[in-house]
Amino acid sequence: MLDAVSFDVTGSPARIVFGRGARGQTPDILRDLGITRALVLSTEAQKETADAFACTLGKSCLGVFAGAVMHTPVHATEAALEIVREQRVDGLVAFGGGSTIGLSKAIAYRTDLPQVALPTTYAGSEVTNILGQTADGAKTTLKSPRLIPEVVIYDAELTLSLPVGMSVTSGINAMAHAVEGLYARDRNPVSAMIAAEGCRAMIEALPRIAQAPADIAARERAFVGSWLCGTVLGQAGMALHHKLCHVLGGLYDLPHAETHTVILPHATAFNARAVPQLLVPVAEALGAQMPGAGLWDFAQALGAPHSLRDLGMPEDGIDRAADAAVAQPYWNPAPIGRDAIAALIRAAWAGQRPDA
Repeated sequence: MLDAVSFDVTGSPARIVFGRGARGQTPDILRDLGITRALVLSTEAQKETADAFACTLGKSCLGVFAGAVMHTPVHATEAALEIVREQRVDGLVAFGGGSTIGLSKAIAYRTDLPQVALPTTYAGSEVTNILGQTADGAKTTLKSPRLIPEVVIYDAELTLSLPVGMSVTSGINAMAHAVEGLYARDRNPVSAMIAAEGCRAMIEALPRIAQAPADIAARERAFVGSWLCGTVLGQAGMALHHKLCHVLGGLYDLPHAETHTVILPHATAFNARAVPQLLVPVAEALGAQMPGAGLWDFAQALGAPHSLRDLGMPEDGIDRAADAAVAQPYWNPAPIGRDAIAALIRAAWAGQRPDA
């Protein structure tokens, strides 16, 4: 039951199409959107699969641009925009994970072209109104309604080939959206309910995927979790966790989902000391006493990375990252002091288990 308080909720306008084989509806969806010159976006690693998918779209598809890369660098967006203009593209089809969906958003932000997203990982960015992009070693974020795809197609069959390790880290990346939404400044009772259910769905699904990667029902459950967790980020703002991940990604080009996976337990523990009651749903879903420690144990049990050192961050970069994190901090429920943030980053760099 919702508490009788004042709040303001804006729901996502995206149409959600969910089901096994749902990707087969893409040609009809393109027609409904009036798209006759679609460009399919992907990463180079997924180009072969994207090419095969593009062939199913018939004459409404111009081909595949496989230039999506991690952290959505502006130079990659500019390269895609040249093709969009040259070929008079009138719609985008993002076929892939966060890198591909980020590129689609970046193009749509600049052109307002309609988007259809077919996620192949569990990060959840396809339902958010947020874009993170990098230039000159810095990652910045922006929000706009035009970043939200018109249609998102969740077809769990597209994730059957997703390696277990990537399934786990992208799923924990999605959980980060929900966990942070629980203590965000603009949280509301609706977003809190969605966040709690999103976490539960992912906590149920990821161990099943790790044990049986071909378990299609588990992968569908993970897609439910990623949709819900991403929806939270579209309603509630970002705080310390996302700030740290953006800083680390921009400075050291660390892998996106893995960085979220490493940082989440530490940022959660940091804020749990200030607002423990708000993070009770996370601890309860994990069956843990402390949410940060519980998240660390959960990731460890699934074989996920647990240290920034293992992701390639240099130890002498800790101070630089701390300085950047406090220079223009996001709002956070716990005070952000430079020494405390440096200690948090050092613990994450070393892979220490948080104590809250």
